[in-house]
Amino acid sequence: MTTTEATEPTAALDDGFHVFDTTLRDGAQREGINLTVADKLTIARHLDDFGVGFIEGGWPGANPRDTEFFARARAEIDFKNARLVAFGATRRAGGSAAEDPQVRALLESGAPVITLVAKSHDRHVELALRTTLEENLEMVRDTVSHLVAQGRRVFVDCEHFFDGYRANPEYAKSVVRVAHEAGADVVILCDTNGGMLPAQVTAVVSTVLADTGARLGIHAQDDTGCAVANTLAAVDAGATHVQCTANGYGERVGNANLFPVVAALEIKYGRKVLPDGALAEMTRISHAIAEVVNLTPSTHQPYVGVSAFAHKAGLHASAIKVDPDLYQHIDPERVGNTMRMLVSDMAGRASIELKGKELGVDLGGDRALIARVVERVKERELAGYTYEAADASFELLLRAEVEGRARRYFRTESWRAIVEDRPDGTHANEATVKLWAKGERIVATAEGNGPVNALDRALRVALERFYPQLAKFELVDYKVRILEGKHGTESTTRVLISTTDGTDEWNTVGVAPNVIAASWQALEDAFTFGLLRAGVEPAE
Repeated sequence: MTTTEATEPTAALDDGFHVFDTTLRDGAQREGINLTVADKLTIARHLDDFGVGFIEGGWPGANPRDTEFFARARAEIDFKNARLVAFGATRRAGGSAAEDPQVRALLESGAPVITLVAKSHDRHVELALRTTLEENLEMVRDTVSHLVAQGRRVFVDCEHFFDGYRANPEYAKSVVRVAHEAGADVVILCDTNGGMLPAQVTAVVSTVLADTGARLGIHAQDDTGCAVANTLAAVDAGATHVQCTANGYGERVGNANLFPVVAALEIKYGRKVLPDGALAEMTRISHAIAEVVNLTPSTHQPYVGVSAFAHKAGLHASAIKVDPDLYQHIDPERVGNTMRMLVSDMAGRASIELKGKELGVDLGGDRALIARVVERVKERELAGYTYEAADASFELLLRAEVEGRARRYFRTESWRAIVEDRPDGTHANEATVKLWAKGERIVATAEGNGPVNALDRALRVALERFYPQLAKFELVDYKVRILEGKHGTESTTRVLISTTDGTDEWNTVGVAPNVIAASWQALEDAFTFGLLRAGVEPAE
């Protein structure tokens, strides 16, 4: 590819409205995110699959990793929906765009679209760039016109625009006007400090649009918690280009979150901004990108969080049983999510019945049975159990009530865990379990990294010859909480365990005055539920 070639995606959407993603540049500035080139390529593929119109890949020439990303993206990714965008700055003061090495690096990236950051706040021009207001305008004009002449499509990010507009509105508007006249397709008003509120954004965007005639975009940071609202306020005022990041990643508290912005545009505004069927992939894409950046997906994120359509109150459940729309603003399947019923001491009969249906346990409308389950849950939650975070333990409880007996693959005679403090400062952890399985008494001992791990291993040693499925089970998370009541070592302890078989994951709970005893309960449930899911028939 030569420096003047520009490629179009194979299935580009109408150009009248842009969804522009800057996860790979601005989103990567979030504390705790450090993307490799391979990570960036993976995220770019996810974003292209989702159907965003533009993917800003980084700053080639200023960052070797970004330079490599553009080279590999051109060779390795056949974009279906997105255009690749290179980010950079206007030329240096006193020079020319044609001779500026950073401007040349933008062309050499091969990206068909270039976003230039330009100063629009007079104080930033004088204090940060250390040049005159007139020279700053010439830097914008020269750089935009040069890149356009080289066959590039140019967007201009007016950094600190809203703060600059407050300080000197005429100068801020002059930057927009010069960029537009030089050939920029879109001029983006940036709330770089994230301090704006929606009504303010609407007023400023409306005025700038009327006074300059430029096509405007919005880039909102989330420092007031209003980035999504500010983005939509700008759209209401006439902006036709929105800059966002996946899951709201970004510097400080983050950027406008791509997913609620796109969902609002598609569902609430009725504006077509994604390819057909892409909206239903939104939850999957959100979680996949979270995995790549190695951050746990936010459970309470709008639309795509696992709690976004989770219902706990009995009053809500009663209404949802009649019509799910009574307590949900959209059908969760539209964004690839699902409705969940949470079981807790707030649960009523409707909650239990709906949860049973979700788990595939038919309660048959048996009011007496449902009432027993409700009372049993309230009883157990009063003792410290939590079933909204432990679906597997709840399903075992529910099946025991429905079937009249607990599922048992083994029966515990006794167990013990020993921690030995050695003279060299190390510790040895050993556990012994005595069990009955399929009519046979088994005694097994194992060592582990901690007493709970030792118990887990001893349980496997005892049972794997009867249940080879256990070899796939792995404990992936372990949480301990000291509950209110007694203090210190006399307190009641709750343990939550997450287990996987390599495909699915389930959560179990145990409660006891002793952390090891609580852990044993959660382990028993974890093994029992895993065998139940595997279709193994109970031993008794």
